[in-house]
This record gives sequence, C-alpha cells and structure tokens, in this order.
Amino acid sequence: MENRNNVTFFILLGLSQNKNIEIFCFVLFLFCYLAIWVGNVLIMISITCTQLIDQPMYFFLNYLSFSDLCYTSTVTPKLMTDLLTERKTISYNNCMVQLFILHFLGAIEIFILTAMAYDRYVAICKPLHYMVIMNRQRCHVIILTCCAGGFLHSASQFLLTIFLPFCGPNEMDHFFCDVYPLLKLACIDTQRIGLLVIVNSGLIALVVFVILMMSYLLIFYTIRVYPAGSRSKALSTCSSHITVMIVFFVPVLFVYIRPNVTFPEDKVFALFYTIIAPMFNPLIYTLRNVDMKHAIRKIWIHQMVFGKIVRSMKDISEFSFRLRFESEHGGITEKKIR
Repeated sequence: MENRNNVTFFILLGLSQNKNIEIFCFVLFLFCYLAIWVGNVLIMISITCTQLIDQPMYFFLNYLSFSDLCYTSTVTPKLMTDLLTERKTISYNNCMVQLFILHFLGAIEIFILTAMAYDRYVAICKPLHYMVIMNRQRCHVIILTCCAGGFLHSASQFLLTIFLPFCGPNEMDHFFCDVYPLLKLACIDTQRIGLLVIVNSGLIALVVFVILMMSYLLIFYTIRVYPAGSRSKALSTCSSHITVMIVFFVPVLFVYIRPNVTFPEDKVFALFYTIIAPMFNPLIYTLRNVDMKHAIRKIWIHQMVFGKIVRSMKDISEFSFRLRFESEHGGITEKKIR
C-alpha cells in the first residue's frame, strides 16, 4: 500500500502521437459529441413532453438516452481536451473516479437494454397481460434495479483496482482509465484479479447478450403467425433494439471477455461503446420508429405555434403601447394649442 503513493498521476498515451491526426480526431469527436447531446436531448424532450412517457418502452428509452449522455460525458470531454494538449495526464484520484462512474453508467445501460428486451417480449408474446405486467410501479422498480445492479458491478470493479500498488511506470496506453490498462501497470501479479474482471465484466456482458438474443428469437418465433402489418411493425421495433445491442455489446465483449491482455485495437473498440453507440442510438430509435417521428414532429409544431403566439402577443402589446403613448401625447399637444 505504501508503494501506491509512488504514482500520483497517470500519463495517457491517447489515440495517436501524430498531431494532425489528433486535430482531425478532435473535430470528429466534437461533431459526434454535439450530435450525442442534440439527439438524446431531443429524444428525452419528445418523450417527456408527450404521452409517450406513459408507454413502458419509451419510459425505458428516456432513461437509456439519459444514461447515454452521462456515460459519454465521462470520457469524451477529457478525450477532446487531451487531443489539444502535449502532455495528457490524469490524477490517481480522478482516474479511480472515472473508472467507477464509467462502469456504473455502462452497467446501467446494459441492464436498461435488458429491460427494453423484456418489455418487447411481454408486449408481443403476452399482449393481453402487458399492461398488468408492465405497470408504472414495476417500471420504476426495474429502473431502480438497473441502478442497483450498476452500482454493485462498478463497486466490485473499483475494489479490484483501488488496492493495487503502482510503483511505476505510469504510462497508460489508453485514452481513459479502465481496468485492464491499470492491471498492466500494477506492481503485483494480477492474473487472479484479471479472472475476476472477466467474471464481473465479460461474463456478465456475455450472459446478458445471450439472454437478449434468446428473447428476440422467441419474439420472432411468436410473430411468425401474426398478420403482415403487425409482423412488420414488431420487426421494425425489434430490429432497432438488436442494432443497438450489436453496436454496444460486440466491442464490450471483445475487450472484456478475454484474459488480462491489452491490444492497441482496444482503444478503437472502446470508441464504439463510449462515443459511436451513444451517437447512433437516437438515429436508430427515431428513424425507424413511427411514434418517435410523430412525437418529434408534434414538439416542433407546438414550438412553432407557441413561438408565433408569443410573437403575436408581443406585437399586440407593442401596438397597444404605441396607441396609448400617441393618445396621451396627442392629448397634451391639443391642450397646449388651446
């Protein structure tokens, strides 16, 4: 434990040592980060300001968008700042905080995707019991369970790394603090800890991914006898969820399912589940979802109508003020002439 004090900060090697590539990446990630904020905030506003919030699927989607925003904000601002600086460092305390928050929010996102898959399974396979099973109280319990599960996962990851001794070197071949790069810098044999990380991260992600795929296979098996219109709508909704799952889970499984070994490709795969997936989630859920399109259109129409009303009221108030001003000053002028 005393040796740990030898390292008070870590040097992040980042994505590249080429300055031109770093500038290009900064512009690209700035665009991606703005798109993440615009897309996810638009989804949250469209859901909370319409009746979609009463439907369980959109209730979970609202929380998924919020977790996406928080998740990517844990990494992306620091990454963009480091792309413009020569020396990329992070303190030991900030590194541990980033590790905890990143795994906490990432686990919440995985569990919310599981809740959304369960919601679709109940809606399609047990439609007559849907409103009873997926009532609002149960939806809140599911969200609280997702948060509790995320906390347990993150706390265990945090405890696996907080007591590791770091006595040098302190160069981390990554753009944020994660478990495997930290294990590589530790001064002790981390083979057993690496196995625990596989169980806590990779195995959980693999089990959840298999459960999700099995649930969607059951859904596809159930809708084979549905009419063409109902089958097409169910396939459209489920295909959006499956696309999000693949974009998020495949990179996560590549990074966390193997033993305690790091590869240069890990940084590229990490970009998928920290930036690319949160950016594409709003596009996937809005472009292929009729209800979301109607909600967004309704919000924009409401804003346009509200803006016109505000402008009209402003014009009326200015006009009435002008009339009052002219009448008062006109009366004063007439008295002076008399």
